[in-house]
Amino acid sequence: MSAHKKLREIYMNKKIKVSFQGVIGAYSHLACVNHFSSDVIAIECETFQDAMDMVEANEVDFALIPIENKTAGRVDEFYGLIPSMKLQIVGEHYQKIEHCLLGTQESSLEKIEVAYSHPQGLAQCRNRLRGLNIDPIAKYDTAGSAKEVAHLQDSHIGAIASSLAAKTYGLKILKENMEDEKENFTRFLVLGKKQDIVEEHCEYKTSLIFKINNISSSLYQALGAFANNGVNLLKIESYIPLKKRDESHFHIDVDGSPSDQSLKRALIALRACVQELKILGTYEKAYN
Repeated sequence: MSAHKKLREIYMNKKIKVSFQGVIGAYSHLACVNHFSSDVIAIECETFQDAMDMVEANEVDFALIPIENKTAGRVDEFYGLIPSMKLQIVGEHYQKIEHCLLGTQESSLEKIEVAYSHPQGLAQCRNRLRGLNIDPIAKYDTAGSAKEVAHLQDSHIGAIASSLAAKTYGLKILKENMEDEKENFTRFLVLGKKQDIVEEHCEYKTSLIFKINNISSSLYQALGAFANNGVNLLKIESYIPLKKRDESHFHIDVDGSPSDQSLKRALIALRACVQELKILGTYEKAYN
């Protein structure tokens, strides 16, 4: 049995509540449904922090937060919250992104002059919008943009959002497949209270952040802790936390669980050559 199925068994006697940033019809909402089940109780939140706070307050079971997109890259807003995050990463989900250009029922593709969407959504459709001579206007959410277009009822304003958002807010799909990259996926993290579920025969991923010493070759030494112990490095991101502009932190994903001897040795070696180290979570690896 996979760890994800085991986790769902724990909650099988109640409906799972999941918070997400955005409104009903957002890709985050769609990811909640696809990752858990169609009867998940998805709770709208204005910000990522609000979604995480609901988990900490035991108002929901999990928060589902986007961390990166294949086309547009990482979600910087969430990276700024990672150092102070009290929750654990307990899962991940890859959601295929299929953008549509939406408009009012009276609109047409030729009428649209501007398109509202989340900055990530606009970035993922940059070339298509440019080719249609449509100016992008950033808003806080894809589905929220669709909701606003439905409220404004201006046939010259469109939204980049999902077909679910079109159905939810009564808009017309003016053009499908607006994304520049057809194999376009967003990776979401499932955040929750600490879950000690490690099953045999499952492939695991461990995420962590660390701050290196401000000396020559410090990053080389830190990464050597994994290479020297045969641990596969899946991803590395450097970022500067909010209000700490003079510090560089690194977020990495590696294969395995800290219960594996190779990763256990690597973490011991890493702690010896960095200033700060925080394990964000170990969870079953997902595939897109």
